[in-house]
Amino acid sequence: MENIRFVKASLKIVFEIGDSQNSEFVKEYYSLIQLNDDSLGAWLRSSKIRKEADETNQVLLTLLIELHRKVDNLTQTMKTDEPLVLPLKNKENLVAIGHGYFQFENDVLEVGEKYYGRIDVPTFPKREMPIFFEAISANIAKIILMHEDDEKDWSAYMMACERVMIRQMKGRDDEY
Repeated sequence: MENIRFVKASLKIVFEIGDSQNSEFVKEYYSLIQLNDDSLGAWLRSSKIRKEADETNQVLLTLLIELHRKVDNLTQTMKTDEPLVLPLKNKENLVAIGHGYFQFENDVLEVGEKYYGRIDVPTFPKREMPIFFEAISANIAKIILMHEDDEKDWSAYMMACERVMIRQMKGRDDEY
């Protein structure tokens, strides 16, 4: 097996067997990405608005856009009977993450099987990251498909977990 460097993390995941050939999963994957890649999000990320936002409060601007997205989601929910996300069969805890990998608390995977899932990642704004992954052991998965922006947030979250781990280790070293 590959040499994977994991960092302790506590995340929730819902998933089920399925790959990027399943049209239902692919449809949900792209619809969840569009929630984060909407025109307001693109506008907020543009370099021009970042320069203008230096003069205003970036956090306030982001909160306002998130409020707008929530109103859009509520409007969509009221207009259609379709749920925003598919109900997935399995719900588990993740105990560690790595670059392109994650580890489940229990042995719940079938080696070589492909899965679709959504991970609750505590980024700002909080959201579910849709991913496709493959089991490389009974409790370790390799990410096959993740949106580029989600990869950046995943890496940032992993680095934050690493910093916490380093601070905890330094705290223990100071005790001796």
